[in-house]
Amino acid sequence: MLPLYVTSGEPAGIGPDICLSLAERVDLRPIVILADMEMLRQRAYQLGLNVELIPYQGQAESSLQGQLLVEDVPLAEKVILGQLDSANAAYVLEQLRRSADYAMSGRSVGVATAPVQKSIINDAGIVFSGHTEYYQEFADVDRVVMMLATKTLRVALATTHLALRDVPDAITKERLHQVIDILIHDLKTKFKIAEPRILVCGLNPHAGEDGYLGREEIDVINPVLETYRAQGVHMSLSLPADTLFTPENLKDADAVLAMYHDQGLPVLKSQGFGEAVNITLGLPFIRTSVDHGTALSLAGTGQAKASSLHVAVDLALDLARTSFTKL
Repeated sequence: MLPLYVTSGEPAGIGPDICLSLAERVDLRPIVILADMEMLRQRAYQLGLNVELIPYQGQAESSLQGQLLVEDVPLAEKVILGQLDSANAAYVLEQLRRSADYAMSGRSVGVATAPVQKSIINDAGIVFSGHTEYYQEFADVDRVVMMLATKTLRVALATTHLALRDVPDAITKERLHQVIDILIHDLKTKFKIAEPRILVCGLNPHAGEDGYLGREEIDVINPVLETYRAQGVHMSLSLPADTLFTPENLKDADAVLAMYHDQGLPVLKSQGFGEAVNITLGLPFIRTSVDHGTALSLAGTGQAKASSLHVAVDLALDLARTSFTKL
């Protein structure tokens, strides 16, 4: 039985805390945490949790309630709660490397990820823009798509972690074709939606208002969307983002394509923060993630909410169930 790996992320943040909460679960498929074993043991003690940490050695059995399967990843330096240390940047990246390697080599069904702190990895002299980009490079695919989802809304992004001033230049016909192809493919294959219905945000206020507020919709976005509509794809032309997310518009939509990070995600997170999950589309393996950051001030306090990680694990297991015949 192939496991699902869970990276514990930034050790000074709440990643280890929420990973420990997975000991409450009972799952058929083994769930294995990538983390420093002793650090997890100390964090459980700080949180007052009685969790049995079991070294994972490829056993097929799932853990029982109160147990957690762990693959030890040694820290470089002892962790001080809430205090970032660039010496442990390589530790965080080793979790990602192992999780990607196992998924790519067929030793796991995929990975769910706890949050990392991008700044401290870059402070260590390592160029790093995020999980999504890391897994894209590791898998050597031309394009991946970030999509966040709640129980009632899916929002995919045409661009991800870019400065706002760089977004218009990044929205090209080629990029949009790549993003939309991946979105349609994965909605059909991973989410089993036979004929996806997709709404698309314009880039500019009022979707450009016929060119008076910008021409990207006229020159780039709508010509691409027209090619899919001509093929019978259920896809809107670019719509004003300030009115697209109304219940009436969303009631028949399977996904929304937003042009940039802070166009679509604030709406989704306002509806379901802590219950949303991040999915990377376009990878040759399953990758889900929490919808929040490292919350350094909450580490070790017992106040961190683990619901998003549980939703991320649930979705990864559901996707694995449809993708792998061997449960």
